Amino acid sequence: MSTRLRSKTKIRKKISGTPERPRLTVYRSLSHIYAQLIDDVAGKTLVTASSLEKSVQEDVKNAKGKIALSKMIGGLLAEKAKAANITAVVFDRNGYRYHGRVKAVADGARENGLQF
Repeated sequence: MSTRLRSKTKIRKKISGTPERPRLTVYRSLSHIYAQLIDDVAGKTLVTASSLEKSVQEDVKNAKGKIALSKMIGGLLAEKAKAANITAVVFDRNGYRYHGRVKAVADGARENGLQF
């Protein structure tokens, strides 16, 4: 078991999302970033945002680096959350260090109105 998965398991023991305060989870691959708001009680994904969405493809090409892209995706997720009447979330870093692209997603979401 990798270090990230071991860390993820420890984090998930303590964090869970509710309908009022869903869990914001981040996944990063080498070239893309994904963020979701999840209601763990119902087991449903409420809102998603990723760098692969067609609506942001033009912005993805113009982004200056992966951190700027991650911040943009965090902002997009926050806008979608507002449309779904979600204002507060619990942040799940998914085993990654709170640094770089993961931190950029959190900062982008905070700047656009999500509270955590």
